[in-house]
Amino acid sequence: MEIRQITQNKKQFLPLLLAADEQEDMIDRYLDKGTMFVLDDNGIRCECVVTDEGGGILEIKNLATVPGFRRCGYASALIDWIAASYRGQYAILQVGTGDSPLTVPFYEKCGFVRSHCVKNFFTDNYDHPIWECGRQLVDMVYLQKTL
Repeated sequence: MEIRQITQNKKQFLPLLLAADEQEDMIDRYLDKGTMFVLDDNGIRCECVVTDEGGGILEIKNLATVPGFRRCGYASALIDWIAASYRGQYAILQVGTGDSPLTVPFYEKCGFVRSHCVKNFFTDNYDHPIWECGRQLVDMVYLQKTL
């Protein structure tokens, strides 16, 4: 298993990026300014884009695992690697996600705790309703982990 940074041609991973953020113009808001990592285990299995939000906060903007390789530990391994790599440079690793019974428990299992919420984020910023686990995502829930 190898984790490497992608510095050029990040859009080659657009199909995987869209698995975590299903509107391309939303991805365009952070992809160029973000640092992208991929986890390769006999092929790309997972990707993550992080951004410096200032004030000692590093934010996960996109984290996605290739279908068929989910629930194999790749996303949590990538989060652990990012946390270890940025420890000492940042105080907090945070992620914003929909209030979903699929994603929130995953991040909590990775050591994140709920921080705050942005009301109506998904309904105000996406051109279509976003659904996960049969639930429409409305608010953005932020979770944080101390580095």
